[in-house]
Amino acid sequence: MDAYNTFLQGDLYEKVYMDLPDGFCKKRGESGVSFTHISLYASCQWNLKLIEALLQGGYEQSQYEYSLFTKRHDDDNRVQKFLHQNFKMKDFGELKYFLGIKFMCSSEGVVLNQRKYVLELLQGIGLEDARLVSMLLEQNQRLTFVEYDEFILGGCNDDELYLDVSKYQRLIGRLLYLTNMWPDISYTVQHLSQFMHKPKKSHFDAAIKIVRYIKKDPGQGVLLATSTKLQIVAYCDPNWGTCPMTRKVLHQTWRFAYFVEVKKKKQNTVSLSSAEAEYRNIALTIVEIIWLSGLFGKVSLDKLEPTTLFCDSQATLQIAANPVFHERTKHIEIDCHFVLEKNKRQLVKTQHICTSEQIVDLMTKALGVHQHEYLLSKLRVKDLYHPPT
Repeated sequence: MDAYNTFLQGDLYEKVYMDLPDGFCKKRGESGVSFTHISLYASCQWNLKLIEALLQGGYEQSQYEYSLFTKRHDDDNRVQKFLHQNFKMKDFGELKYFLGIKFMCSSEGVVLNQRKYVLELLQGIGLEDARLVSMLLEQNQRLTFVEYDEFILGGCNDDELYLDVSKYQRLIGRLLYLTNMWPDISYTVQHLSQFMHKPKKSHFDAAIKIVRYIKKDPGQGVLLATSTKLQIVAYCDPNWGTCPMTRKVLHQTWRFAYFVEVKKKKQNTVSLSSAEAEYRNIALTIVEIIWLSGLFGKVSLDKLEPTTLFCDSQATLQIAANPVFHERTKHIEIDCHFVLEKNKRQLVKTQHICTSEQIVDLMTKALGVHQHEYLLSKLRVKDLYHPPT
């Protein structure tokens, strides 16, 4: 369902004045602002009206996600009727395509893919007939800033600046949106997104290589599997010390439930050891688990079991189980207390996983072809256009 002119359906309760848009010709003596008679998008009055209507209709707003409203013993027809009674709506039937994402049903669940988006990207940059590649980055390949080349390498790098900066930015922007359905390209795209203002030719070549990589399976998507019981499983792993420019850790977290949630960012501080980096990563992951547990506690009829948190560092797991402080760990005491508390309350259960089975490595470092393909096969990716034979 969709609403007709959503932002115009809100009600203004205050006087709102707006700056005149660029190019608007003002007569002599007129002010540079206009009085607004109807609601505009930026005022978000449509959102306030929607929330008010849903609360009056008996729906409960989640405290963990303000855009989520729940109501027990309510079916789709009643929700549809309620929305039609309160707003001007149009019904498009079953959801098939939304924001560049196609929804396809299978016996296992619903598959979300961006095949049309990928094909349009290939056509837009003229790579419909490009040669396919099986890998994104070489394992020892380093992509650096121009400033790093000048001050650290002494200008010995012959890599030239890529002059068409806007073209590079558009390409990376489109690839960033693809990472929703292509988790295997997220590390390379995130890495290349750091060079938006001063890209080099090597950066643009690496971006083109991503396009050639996704060309081999444009229909790849993420499976939202049908499940009878809700269980959250988390994987976390940082890439300690691999960034030559900042030495900050890129930490990656995967959480599986009815869906897959991915969070990836650089840590705010430099870690002194891989164990410290892993431990900070666990603390940040537990924060997300707390949020998800609270969210699902309202929408699930099943009692949530403790989340299994997989980590491939034995030293980190030993600190989590028995946080004995010494010279190497005393500066992370707050994180220790936080993780230990959640372990005692059985919110999470930390468990060791072999490094070769750590699926998060796919999003934190460049891997060899065989390991890359093996870890990708363990994720919920599926291509209904080319089913396995």
